[in-house]
Amino acid sequence: MKISTKGRYALRVMTDLAMNNDGNYISLKDIAKRQGISIKYLEQIVALLNKAGYLQTARGNNGGYKLNKKPEEYIVGDILRATEGDLAPIVCLSEKGGCKERNLCKSYSFWEGLDKAVNDYIDSKTLADLIQ
Repeated sequence: MKISTKGRYALRVMTDLAMNNDGNYISLKDIAKRQGISIKYLEQIVALLNKAGYLQTARGNNGGYKLNKKPEEYIVGDILRATEGDLAPIVCLSEKGGCKERNLCKSYSFWEGLDKAVNDYIDSKTLADLIQ
């Protein structure tokens, strides 16, 4: 499994919003400047985060983005899945996969264990953990 820039930048956006939360909306321009990420790419990422219900948005001069919940209520694994999709290390374990040879495959339990270890880890961390 390899996390793309979309997943990595999504975590950077979310941590930026958490760390700069003063109750006001934060512009994409400010996030882009602090994080060194293009506004165009950030627009794609915040669209996914917004679709997942993680952000509040406002238009206009004082518009921008802010978190919908407290940082400790966001699970890192959920943020990654919202931007990356399925995180299974092999297609056999993915939602669209399904392995017909599961009972015959000698390595299936290895991949299943790896998938569990990764998911257990990313689901044990919150946005609050990342900003501490």
